[in-house]
Amino acid sequence: MNLPSSRITKFIKKHHVLTLATCVAEESWCCNCFYVFIEDEVSLLFTSENNTKHIDMGTLNPVVSGSIVLETKIIGNIQGIQFTGRLNKVTDEDYKKYKLHYLKRFPFAVVVKTELWLIKLESIKMTDNRLGFGKKLRWQADYES
Repeated sequence: MNLPSSRITKFIKKHHVLTLATCVAEESWCCNCFYVFIEDEVSLLFTSENNTKHIDMGTLNPVVSGSIVLETKIIGNIQGIQFTGRLNKVTDEDYKKYKLHYLKRFPFAVVVKTELWLIKLESIKMTDNRLGFGKKLRWQADYES
């Protein structure tokens, strides 16, 4: 499955840091992670150790949200996405395949021993002021999570 908006795809591919938000009961948490966009799976791949707060919470409640933004002071250039998705640990069976995706984008990670995680995107709202002030593009997955 691919995103219908090439603007959204280009934006996600252009950037490399996401903010991930998790929530369990009355507690929420967020963190920033380097990511790789797996376009044909509409997923974001990132690394994290198992003993982090965001992974502990995401394991208990895999429904996550987040954002990717362009930092700018120029109102007409504001762009960013907000997303929802489901967090999954990359299985041993798929580890090598995803590790290659990650290393292609971040070769320095070859020395890091860490776990790989996927966020299967379920919805995206993109703000793109270059198309007009407050212009929104939306995408919703048509698959079961």
